[in-house]
Amino acid sequence: MTTTNKQSGKNRYMEIVLKQAKHGDKVTVHFTGRLINGKIFDSSAGRAPLSVDLGSGQVIVGFEEAIIGMSEGESKTVTIPYDKAYGPHYEGQVVNFPSNRVPLNIEPEVGTQIKLQSKDGQPYVVRVTEVSKEHVTIDANLPLAGQDLVFDIKLISVKA
Repeated sequence: MTTTNKQSGKNRYMEIVLKQAKHGDKVTVHFTGRLINGKIFDSSAGRAPLSVDLGSGQVIVGFEEAIIGMSEGESKTVTIPYDKAYGPHYEGQVVNFPSNRVPLNIEPEVGTQIKLQSKDGQPYVVRVTEVSKEHVTIDANLPLAGQDLVFDIKLISVKA
């Protein structure tokens, strides 16, 4: 925010210019992220605001697009479609395998995250989504893939 004292004829006034967020700026925001059904999945409430370098890819595309053009102190609510959030949910990344193939040192439960390694040595995380006597289902999609997201955003500061 910048303030300037100005004069027009006999009248004096103060002009206040709020900084608007643009690519390349470092911004701080408070936010609450919800699913369409209202369930909160993340929030900065009760902790320090999130700092983001706009244009650096630190946050999902739709969140960054929502911040660009906002002024310091401005708040808004946006719905971000899944393709500008965590992408689609790919059924091909959901795999069932026989329970007897689970290593003895692993006791799978729904929600458990397991770190695996691809054929080329890259680590990735899967979530257990179903467990029965016959099979275990794992999902390599990101947890929020395929979901539209709602964010309440308040822009705290903008630094060029």
